[in-house]
Amino acid sequence: MKTRAAVLRELGLPRPYADSKPLRIETIELAPPGDGEVMVRIAAAGLCHSDLSVINGAVPVPVPLVPGHEASGVIEELGPGVTDLDIGDHVVMMFVASCGKCGFCTEGRPALCEPGRGANIRGTMLRGGTRITLDGEDVHHMLGVSCFAEHAVVSRESILKIDRDLPLAEAALFGCAVVTGVGAVLNTAQMRAGSTVAVIGLGGVGLNTLMAARLAGAGRIIAIDLLDNKLDLACRLGATETHNAAEDRLIRNIIKSTGGGVDYAFETAGAVPALELAFAITRTGGTTISAGLPDRDARMQLPAAVLMLGERTLKGSFMGSAVPTRDIPAYIELYRQGRLPVDQLMSERIGLENLNAAFDRLADGASIRQLLVFE
Repeated sequence: MKTRAAVLRELGLPRPYADSKPLRIETIELAPPGDGEVMVRIAAAGLCHSDLSVINGAVPVPVPLVPGHEASGVIEELGPGVTDLDIGDHVVMMFVASCGKCGFCTEGRPALCEPGRGANIRGTMLRGGTRITLDGEDVHHMLGVSCFAEHAVVSRESILKIDRDLPLAEAALFGCAVVTGVGAVLNTAQMRAGSTVAVIGLGGVGLNTLMAARLAGAGRIIAIDLLDNKLDLACRLGATETHNAAEDRLIRNIIKSTGGGVDYAFETAGAVPALELAFAITRTGGTTISAGLPDRDARMQLPAAVLMLGERTLKGSFMGSAVPTRDIPAYIELYRQGRLPVDQLMSERIGLENLNAAFDRLADGASIRQLLVFE
């Protein structure tokens, strides 16, 4: 079938993107779903910093490519072998299609699925190949989702069925921002109630991390960012204090006010200075969690002896260390109860034609979570 999509042909074009237009709206040809696949009409897609990292070239990907990895939609067609879903079902996308059979999947770590990661790196579907063409040329998939499009063919393993009464705009956020941020607290850190917490970087993932820390009973939540508007929102969402990352003597002041540093520091900015700050304000015996996506070539320096002498822990958190089929329904229920107000993170709603300018706003930090909405 023919459908409209944003196609990325060249990485690293200069800003403003509203002028250089890295994303071109094209009419693509979408093959019907193959074995174990479905076709989804996209309802809403979130604009994530990971998408920006692809557009600006910080994370290399094969091109041409249809970007987008955080979305919700409605099933329109079932491929052979898909018997547990129906046409009309509402679904949330997952950006790792876990095979269920590899070593990581069988030990309960599907976010690290080896075949799923391999397909994501190649820009293909889980079962191989692509389902998108443009003028006879194969177009790659982003993380098996490619949701900056009116329709997408995805693997059965890339979607989770949700209740139809959950608004599809809000539902989109659960596939990345929510599962990554909340999972970093509840799964990766397994944070104890009463802990002192710092969150560095207050985008969609960081603010979900903050809300999860409050939900888990943190005694003190320190929010840090370079933008005061984000610090204001953090206060409304449960931060007990805020700091601009450019403040003089920031590290010294936090260590002094906390009596040696925080129990858990979460870096969600995807930048080495943010990770170094997070590590610097973590107390002896504490844990630093990195949940942001940095440039592939980025390196950090730290005094190696501190890890041993201070029994410090530095952990990565990919996809919130989640089991999505277990965790996303739980997080949706927390949202329904009003305990995880992810709807407060939603900012502008845009159309395909506004994508390039929207990524300028994202790069400037002017928005939390913009949504590409089709209905």
